[in-house]
Amino acid sequence: MKGLVTKSTGSWYEVLADDGNLYRCRIKGKFRTKDIKTTNPIAVGDWVDIAPEAEPYTAIIVRLHDRRNYIIRKSVNLSKQAQIIAANLDQAFLVVTLASPFTSLGFIDRFLVTAEAYDIPAGLIFNKLDLFSEEGMHVLNEYQSIYRHIGYPCYEVSARNGTNINIIKQLFQDKTTLVSGHSGVGKSTLINAIYPQAALRTADISDWSDKGRHTTTFAEMIMLPFGGRLIDTPGIRELGIIDIEQQELSHFFPEMRERMNGCRFNNCRHINEPGCAVLLALEAGDIAPSRYDSYLSIYHGNDTRA
Repeated sequence: MKGLVTKSTGSWYEVLADDGNLYRCRIKGKFRTKDIKTTNPIAVGDWVDIAPEAEPYTAIIVRLHDRRNYIIRKSVNLSKQAQIIAANLDQAFLVVTLASPFTSLGFIDRFLVTAEAYDIPAGLIFNKLDLFSEEGMHVLNEYQSIYRHIGYPCYEVSARNGTNINIIKQLFQDKTTLVSGHSGVGKSTLINAIYPQAALRTADISDWSDKGRHTTTFAEMIMLPFGGRLIDTPGIRELGIIDIEQQELSHFFPEMRERMNGCRFNNCRHINEPGCAVLLALEAGDIAPSRYDSYLSIYHGNDTRA
């Protein structure tokens, strides 16, 4: 029987099967170690085949169907290579806040590069609009101008006050959407504003650390009543890039990708080569310095934190 993985708690999975029932599933023993280089061989959004067990609504996952795409990050578990955050996505959005907590441009760029690498359309949702000062609005406009200039849609909302929530609902309708971001950026509040019946737990920002307390401890798919599926993920403190070679990294920066054919050398690294179209665009102000800094940081394998 075929089904869709809607929840992952590490060792157990919830699968919505073709018969309309929700099954509590575990992985077949041999399946767990079969050429899997991630901490989680099954992810929310995966399509699987299950074999029901004797106990009602329990089953074993016996087959993983091919994924259309997935989004991945380096795992904090050093014994494995990576963690698959979610699979078979139509789009992915990063929820961004400019304070309490602060989301850096570098973190945003790592998320967008990962989405580009796995062919997932991505965008940014700037939350907590109700907290913005005049100076904060200036920074928000600067952030949005960087990303809109290179083709990424940006939206500004106040999940707490309901500002622009209808716009986000329209974005999510009839799509499978990943919502990600640091702990404390208001993902759960945003989802509750979109679909109050979800009743996700929320928590205030920790005063001493200015970092959000984790309220989502596992990935979970929420079926939206107006059509579509939303995947909520635990807050991400770090977003390490994996499985991207240095020579292909520039392909995942749209503003570099469109210029690289103008470089003098086919194997241009866009670092210090003469006749580099990317460096010329950077000098002319057509590529944002923050984006180029992110490129260098990822290229050299630097820190993955915010």
